[in-house]
Amino acid sequence: MQTSHPPNPIRIILVDDNEAIRESWKFLLEKDQRFKIIAQCEDGRDAIEKAHRLLPDIMLMDINMNKINGFEATQQISESSPSVKIIGLSVNIHPAYAAKMLRLGAKGFVTKSSPFAELTTAILKVNQGENYVCDEIRNHTNYRHAN
Repeated sequence: MQTSHPPNPIRIILVDDNEAIRESWKFLLEKDQRFKIIAQCEDGRDAIEKAHRLLPDIMLMDINMNKINGFEATQQISESSPSVKIIGLSVNIHPAYAAKMLRLGAKGFVTKSSPFAELTTAILKVNQGENYVCDEIRNHTNYRHAN
């Protein structure tokens, strides 16, 4: 009897200046065979370099980082490596953050306070070519009025 192998996992780079957050995401995501963490970055400069070198399917990009922030890194990666799909992540729940990330080339945005299941949904949808904004932002009054 042959066992079926899962399809190629989604290759992900984690970008956050907080090592504990990166390690937590890695721990949770790697429990799911659909995902493979191929690298971690602590700032936008490292993210730009690794995006070009490794060409991940998805990058989970924190916004508030030193050296180069997530906004700048997203714009540079989107322009130079358009096949890399970026999902912005932030503790900030203001819809303007999500809108700016999407304008700069991100394909999704999830707040760090969103349920983990929503992050996995975002990864799957963005990987399939859809845009995704978490419920917390979509349901925000300012976001609904802006769209």
